[in-house]
Amino acid sequence: MVFEVLGAAGLAAAGVTAYGVRGRSAQLFGPSIWKGPATRRAIALTFDDGPSESTPDLLSLLYDYGARATFFQCGHHVRRLPRVALRCVADGHEIGNHTDTHPALYLRSSQFIFEQLERAQQAIAETCGVTPTLVRPTFGARWFGLRPAQKRLHLLGVMWTTLARDWRLSATDVATRMEASAHPGAILCFHDGRELTHHPNIDSTLDSLRQLLPKWAEAGYEFVTVSELLNLHAAPGAE
Repeated sequence: MVFEVLGAAGLAAAGVTAYGVRGRSAQLFGPSIWKGPATRRAIALTFDDGPSESTPDLLSLLYDYGARATFFQCGHHVRRLPRVALRCVADGHEIGNHTDTHPALYLRSSQFIFEQLERAQQAIAETCGVTPTLVRPTFGARWFGLRPAQKRLHLLGVMWTTLARDWRLSATDVATRMEASAHPGAILCFHDGRELTHHPNIDSTLDSLRQLLPKWAEAGYEFVTVSELLNLHAAPGAE
């Protein structure tokens, strides 16, 4: 009987931990959000893994629709492509932390997690002149050391309402998936990079957005940063 109770408790703990790792609304490993209030007809477009050589094409597309977005950038790519990272800020977008070298944080030590976030913070601050207040864990997977790291670096975690899966789906499939997911307060996750890949192919992302942006604009959606969606501050990139 004792072993049955212990076994059940162990399974329950494992279930809670698993949800804490990947559950979009979980708070176990640090404060985070996955959607904003539905009080205005606005959605937050977010882009992970950049900046990349293709980010300027994305920036031009967003500019055509007056869209502001949040870019969760890797410190490695910020150091590699500083002008592209800086243009994101100059164009009015918000920069978030997406670790330094895009490792999985799952099962990592607290020190490792902190150093990954701290190095990315430093790279972004030194290059772009802004200090991120938002963080998105790589692969959407969190672990025990993330909460203290977020606290030390004053970061709010950001998951997503819907993940585009634009690294493997066709542009048509991405557009279908994301069009059905848009609603006031939604946080939509795309990619302008592919982990540590140089010169990544993000045609699926770009082509899907060429289909989606005019439809969303016609439907009356405003494209805002995550912080604007949450009313954390008025200006993209503000500290």
